[in-house]
Amino acid sequence: MTDTGERNTSQTLQKDFPGDGAAGATRRGGGAPGSRGRTTIADGVVEKIAGLAARDVEGVHAMGGGLARTFGAVRDRVPGGTKSVSRGVKAEVGEVQTALDLEIVVEYGVSIADLAQDVRENVIAAVERMTGLEVVEVNLAVSDVKLPDEEDEDEPQGRLQ
Repeated sequence: MTDTGERNTSQTLQKDFPGDGAAGATRRGGGAPGSRGRTTIADGVVEKIAGLAARDVEGVHAMGGGLARTFGAVRDRVPGGTKSVSRGVKAEVGEVQTALDLEIVVEYGVSIADLAQDVRENVIAAVERMTGLEVVEVNLAVSDVKLPDEEDEDEPQGRLQ
């Protein structure tokens, strides 16, 4: 009787897991542990990565349009406030792809065409490396040029009263 019970258990396992072969095989959960489940990445995560990568490129003075930079500069001066690294970046994130829109301010004298290429390369490399998402496009809008003698509105001018 014991032999028959063991044989039935073996047949049941083979029926539940076709192609496993032996009873008690180590297949559990269906697939490699790293591929079980789903990973979702928020738009804000991709925006932060892209914002930091864009700022790393020499010739990018600031990110965002005039109004966003002004409000951001005020917010940065508030005690306990943090600098928004995603300012000037908009991401649309899907399951396997993402598209990015960046608004930048360039320093005077920098070739905008070369800068745009460098920003795209740096942003795409950083986002794809860190997230595994395919970056399908990086659209750049140059909203301003920082002249050498212009006052920098992103720099704190002193304490708020």
